Amino acid sequence: MSLIFHSLILLVLCYTLHKLRQAHLLLFDLRDQSHQDNTGLFRQLEALQGLYVELDLKASLPPTRGWAASPDFLLELARHARAARPGVVVECSSGTSTLVLARCMQLNGAGKVYSLEHDPHYAAQTRQQLRRHGLQDWAEVLDAALRPHTLAGENWPWYDLSALPSGLGIDLLVIDGPPQATRALARYPAGPLLFLHLNPGAQIFLDDAGRDDEQAIVARWRQEFPLLAHATRVCEKGCAVLTKPT
Repeated sequence: MSLIFHSLILLVLCYTLHKLRQAHLLLFDLRDQSHQDNTGLFRQLEALQGLYVELDLKASLPPTRGWAASPDFLLELARHARAARPGVVVECSSGTSTLVLARCMQLNGAGKVYSLEHDPHYAAQTRQQLRRHGLQDWAEVLDAALRPHTLAGENWPWYDLSALPSGLGIDLLVIDGPPQATRALARYPAGPLLFLHLNPGAQIFLDDAGRDDEQAIVARWRQEFPLLAHATRVCEKGCAVLTKPT
């Protein structure tokens, strides 16, 4: 009996030590996660502050959390647009990025942003924000409902491109839509439908490039458009940059 009793005590002690170790490891994980979260938040605050300084904004930007582009992605766009001075910018989806890019055009003294937006509510909001910032002459939000496009034998709901002025040569293409819920690889059609309209040296910025869908899209684009150079930028949600040769 004493052997059985001691064996049971030993088992209980082992089980207790195992649980204590699990709790100890969990606390370390929580500590590391908290550190990462704080570091990420600080990085976004730094980027947002940098954005206000770079653009010398007189009015506040809309919120940059949730579905909106993150401050670090917006700062990448702003720095590129100020340095490269694109004449024609096309956006897939409108929002805070529209304001940022329009302000860059204003500071550059030239250029125009054309933003494709399938949701009338968001289109109206962006137009209102452009007027609030005095940027309505530098960006145009185009009502572009999602309609079927047949590409490589597949049906893709994507923006109606008839809203875009004909014959545009694109210097900067920013892809942040349509929403992922539209269908798998929802942003893929930007490649076959818009890349042929890129001017030499044009760049493509893809937001949310850390997601599996966007990584698959970039891989497919690189296969179909092998001349495009590919790079990544360190951003909260991931950022892929493709460049057309000059």
